[in-house]
Amino acid sequence: MNTKVSVLFMLVGILFNVCLIASNLLETKVIDLFGLTATGGLIVFPISYIINDCITEVWGFRKAKLIIWSGFASNFLMIAFSQIAIFMPAAPFWEGEESFNFIFGLAPRIAIASLLAFLAGSFVNAMVMSRMKVSSNGRHFSVRAVVSTLAGESIDSVIFFPIAFLGIVPVGEILVMIGTQAALKSAYEIIILPVTVRVVKAIKRVEGEDTYDNGITYRIF
Repeated sequence: MNTKVSVLFMLVGILFNVCLIASNLLETKVIDLFGLTATGGLIVFPISYIINDCITEVWGFRKAKLIIWSGFASNFLMIAFSQIAIFMPAAPFWEGEESFNFIFGLAPRIAIASLLAFLAGSFVNAMVMSRMKVSSNGRHFSVRAVVSTLAGESIDSVIFFPIAFLGIVPVGEILVMIGTQAALKSAYEIIILPVTVRVVKAIKRVEGEDTYDNGITYRIF
């Protein structure tokens, strides 16, 4: 296994981490999307799954595992820093304390739910993508991308919403959110698929890599 990482891999990893941190904060807002209940994280979170697909396709499961754990660490640090900021006394003239505490006070629960769901969903996504690539001898990237994302997003939503919103949002709405979020995020993947295909081809050409995970074990640690 090549343990070195390229500049392009590092930049893709940074984008992955930024998307995860942004999505955790945006998840604190419940939105009405043409009559469907969803969360603000829908804007950016699917991008992380697209990046996961790209990394697994080009660099393989082991490199995807590295990025997934870096995303976990980044989100954990965000939680820690936000809690420190909440406990620090506010300036007497500042009027945003209540709003700040609502967003970042809710963020730990959202973030914990997101971390657990993210780990499960991301690893399922990467494993499905990796195994399908080996079994198909690298063919049918579009099918692999959609199937792996649908599997990962479904696991993610089933774990995330009950932990994040049980007791805050009615159970019926949580069930609707689970189905809506998984469907919309997967639809996002399908819509942007032509771009994903071109990006993957460009990365393979620049990096000169097209990893097949033959004979590997899918341990997450």
